[in-house]
Amino acid sequence: MNSPLLFHFGVLLVGAVWAGAQNQLAGGGSFITLPVLMLTGMDARAANITSTVALFPGQVTGGWLGRAHASGTASLSLRALTVISLIGGVLGAVLLLLTPSQVFARMVPWLVLFATAAFAWGSFFRKAPHEGGGARPLGPVSAGAVQMGIAIYGGYFGGGIGFLMMAALALSGVPVRAAASTKNMLAGVMNFTAVLIFLVSGEVRWLAMTVAMVGALAGSWLGAHMLRRVNERALRFVVVGIGIALTIGLFHGGF
Repeated sequence: MNSPLLFHFGVLLVGAVWAGAQNQLAGGGSFITLPVLMLTGMDARAANITSTVALFPGQVTGGWLGRAHASGTASLSLRALTVISLIGGVLGAVLLLLTPSQVFARMVPWLVLFATAAFAWGSFFRKAPHEGGGARPLGPVSAGAVQMGIAIYGGYFGGGIGFLMMAALALSGVPVRAAASTKNMLAGVMNFTAVLIFLVSGEVRWLAMTVAMVGALAGSWLGAHMLRRVNERALRFVVVGIGIALTIGLFHGGF
């Protein structure tokens, strides 16, 4: 293995550790792995697929640990939300594989811009729902349609899905703590079907994925131990800053 390649994989390992820790602390880890994987020479679609597979084990761990607090909405059971997320994840993954690499590369700046805006909104502008009051919760059709849309987006790209689901679950009347656990579980569910499809798609770059997965798992462990020591609000500012820089770089062809 030549020196430039070793350097690229060293950067990927460090970036994946950062991404794994960031996902535990504030979310937005794909903002790190996507550009780092693209810097190793991958096209945008392959980098997105490889990033999704690499970050998946850490995502499942988080969803599993919080599963006891997950719940359905007033109009849809947790089982129904799970089925919707499974189907949406499949549709999103298939849609991504049907999108030509060149087309996806042109879409990525807009997808990252949307994900950054969703992250910023969820971090700094979304108001916590008041339990027991407020607007009438979403009905079963509306709640199901919203979750299906988020699941398709999650299987296709995935940036910002945590905050999109938090908003949707809040609109469905789910308390904040239960919504946080539910969105972690459903994010793992929708990516489960997407990852299964990606694994047999021939698009995963296995060596890079393995390096990133090892780093992300180590980062997830590190992040779990840092939860009480890191200023989460400051970290969210960092994530938004990274998203803005990444968006500008992608629009100007810097990756």
